[in-house]
Amino acid sequence: MVDQTDGEPTGEAQSAEQRLGRWSIFSYGAGHMLNDITAACWFTYLLLFLTEIGLQPRDAAVVMLSGQIADALATIFAGELIDRFGNFKLWHFGGSILVMFSFSSVFGGCLLCSITGSNSLTLKTIGYSISAAIFNVGFAFTQVSHMSMVNCISLDPSNRVALASCRNAFTMVANLSLYAIALAVFTVYNVKTPSGIETQYRWIACLSILMGCCFVAVFLIGTKEPELKQKIHGKTHSRISWTHWFKKALYYQVAIVYTLTRLTTNISQAFIAMYVINDLQMIQSSKALIPAIIYICSFMVSVSLQEMSWTGWRLKSFFTAGAIFWIFSGAAMFVLPSMMHNWMYLFSVTIGIANALMMVTGISMQSVLVGHDLNGCAFVSGSLSFLDKLSCGIALFVLESYPGSSDKKGLGAGYDLSITRYGTALIPASCALISAVVSYTMELEMKNSKSLVEPLLV
Repeated sequence: MVDQTDGEPTGEAQSAEQRLGRWSIFSYGAGHMLNDITAACWFTYLLLFLTEIGLQPRDAAVVMLSGQIADALATIFAGELIDRFGNFKLWHFGGSILVMFSFSSVFGGCLLCSITGSNSLTLKTIGYSISAAIFNVGFAFTQVSHMSMVNCISLDPSNRVALASCRNAFTMVANLSLYAIALAVFTVYNVKTPSGIETQYRWIACLSILMGCCFVAVFLIGTKEPELKQKIHGKTHSRISWTHWFKKALYYQVAIVYTLTRLTTNISQAFIAMYVINDLQMIQSSKALIPAIIYICSFMVSVSLQEMSWTGWRLKSFFTAGAIFWIFSGAAMFVLPSMMHNWMYLFSVTIGIANALMMVTGISMQSVLVGHDLNGCAFVSGSLSFLDKLSCGIALFVLESYPGSSDKKGLGAGYDLSITRYGTALIPASCALISAVVSYTMELEMKNSKSLVEPLLV
């Protein structure tokens, strides 16, 4: 057990509190681009792709759930290995390689079917589930190493928030890039057969991987391996027991807030395209335009947040503001009739702002929890990601498998109550409400906060 949980760093570790420049922030943020663009494709197109090639909705949900479970379990394993052996960039590189080679098989032909010579739906489900699990293992190692690295790059709270802000900004860039790639591929390859559909999505996957790998290269070249653990704790790499975190009330509070924030963003992302088309009966282009507005607004807010000096009170206030945006937006969307669908453009702006506020501050709360306990930071990221992946997987599986999920109950006045409304509006808004209440009970202590020496907005 390390004794310096709340102590101030001394000696060489003081360099970790120096202000970060533009290039340090940018190169770090670029490191999660491959994960972000493949995750956007995973949540946006996986269920659609699998049902278009002939799988039943429940079988498609099984494939997604298998990937989420593999991801959840791998995050715990990844956190333990990274805390034990260090070398963030090496684990990041290994995970990126696995993502690069496995993701194309998730959206390609069924490898197991090709090996066995059978094309049954059962084998397809098993084959795609295996590919999804392998992809998510690589995803987990990349995510945990990249997220936990924040705490070892700098001890300064504002630097840590700036790194999280830039990371979230690149997430928005990844989502927008995916929609641009998908639009180009769907325009060039206008096909209807299962084999043609597989070709479409294989191109989307390969182009997404190519773009993501370019940004991973920027990260590997521009970001130095953090050495803050050695500077503070010496060369012994003394590890912090898991029970150290389980004894902290703040650990459970941060876990609840982070998990509910991820549920808010991921579930709404998975259902919003279906919501605007099926429930609001908007034109087809709206299923791309509405998400694009959300991501653009999130990007702008994410970049703006890194300009500020941060305190515990400010983190809680901005998170609560984002949750309030989501609560009112979700409540309005849940009862929004199709004849008033133009209001969705306004709600897409408020949702984009809310997502950025909640994600940036929610992730930054992890850094407050870690503090100077750097030899346990990967476990914190891994264990919280475990809860995030498992809860999202189960929630999406239940919603997709819900009997009569595509049925609607007409309530008149152009309003239909469907499972899509619950997934897009009510469930995310409820998660935002609970997370805001929990965040209010937190005691966040942040010291020596500084502004960046080179803001991104110049």
